[in-house]
Amino acid sequence: MKKSNLTIGILYLLFGIGCMVLALLMGDKLNGLDGLLFGFGGAGIGSGSIVIYKYFYWTSEKHKKEYSDKLENEQIELHDELKEMLRAKAGQYTYILGLVVIAVSMPIFVVFDALEIFMMNNLKFIGFLFAYLIFQIFAGNIIYKFLLKKYQ
Repeated sequence: MKKSNLTIGILYLLFGIGCMVLALLMGDKLNGLDGLLFGFGGAGIGSGSIVIYKYFYWTSEKHKKEYSDKLENEQIELHDELKEMLRAKAGQYTYILGLVVIAVSMPIFVVFDALEIFMMNNLKFIGFLFAYLIFQIFAGNIIYKFLLKKYQ
């Protein structure tokens, strides 16, 4: 594993600790942004700790051979031409599906807002964007696996 992975892990960890300290010290003065800082802090500490752990795990003497085999298999999987083509196709289909979802949701939100059925505030909109992001991730994976099964 590269030394830069350790550096990135340490930077994530320091960023997370900095966000946590800032949120704890200035919590009431941030007008509700303390929750966001706590989230960034937890994400930074968690992901930084995992990256650091993986660095030390894979660079230990008893795991070096296993790591080189793992890297070799990843390179073979990444450069497999069929899988490369299928990843591109899955990305294209997911993009088109996302455009359809956005195109359909815009008039629905306008109608709901006009009829006062569903008032759109920031929190609901952020929730919708989060759900859309999760939908895009799952749709891309599902389409890729479907195409892989179809062409293998």
